[in-house]
Amino acid sequence: MEYVSRAPRPPLDGLIDDLYYLAGTSPYARLRLPPMPAALLVVNLGAPFRIRAGAEAETAAYDDGCLITMPTRAFEFGYPPRTRSVGVHFKPWGPAPFLAMPAAELCDRPVTLEQVWGRPAVAALRDRLASADGPHQMLTLLEEELMRRLGETAGLGLVRHTGSVLAATSGAVAIGDLTVAAGVSSTHLAQRFKQLIGVTPKRLARIHRFTATVFAIDPAGPIDWGELAGDAGYFDQAHFGHEFRAFTGYTPTQYVEVRRRFLREHPGHVLDGWSLPAD
Repeated sequence: MEYVSRAPRPPLDGLIDDLYYLAGTSPYARLRLPPMPAALLVVNLGAPFRIRAGAEAETAAYDDGCLITMPTRAFEFGYPPRTRSVGVHFKPWGPAPFLAMPAAELCDRPVTLEQVWGRPAVAALRDRLASADGPHQMLTLLEEELMRRLGETAGLGLVRHTGSVLAATSGAVAIGDLTVAAGVSSTHLAQRFKQLIGVTPKRLARIHRFTATVFAIDPAGPIDWGELAGDAGYFDQAHFGHEFRAFTGYTPTQYVEVRRRFLREHPGHVLDGWSLPAD
């Protein structure tokens, strides 16, 4: 697969980690993406892809693309034989200035781009992208579209600052300390987070801690699960295992087995690192 990415220019860099282009054949027909502290926007330029938002949900097809605010559970992506898209990896609060509805209404509920921006606007954007001269121009066009749509969002400064503290500490900070530092009540902070991110500060902290712990796992070597759980601040190994199953659907050992499968079958692949085979 071909993968091209770059960071956006200010002020988008305060909302977005990177813009990316992806094209080619997926290593697996279905990939599972565990939750992480980020949101995702995809503009699809190929055949439809399919998403299942949780084990109990039905799979739905997405022709024009999709928006996923920060997830709290694993999603499954089903790719066509060849895929082609551009997208945005948002910071947790990143989609808020581009939405006409509270992020809480979209939590763990992917929506099409048409539902977010309307059919004429999305069709025009896809036409411009399809006729662009290569991935870099496509990313520039996507960045320009986002700049045009960027608006003022009440409470964004508070959520961005507090969310950045959670990111810097991998979630290892008392929520009460955050409210005191911000000079607001815990209720007000939770309401702003739900509105702009879709989850409470406590939930975001849990996902930050889980993500940092998973990235600390070396699937190629031996793993001391008790030590890993303790270093991450989990009460005990059982607590860690419960969080793992809640967020991924796997036990820690099952997760490592799947990661090792990816490494064995597709070493050095551009999607290796977070995506997991779901076949």
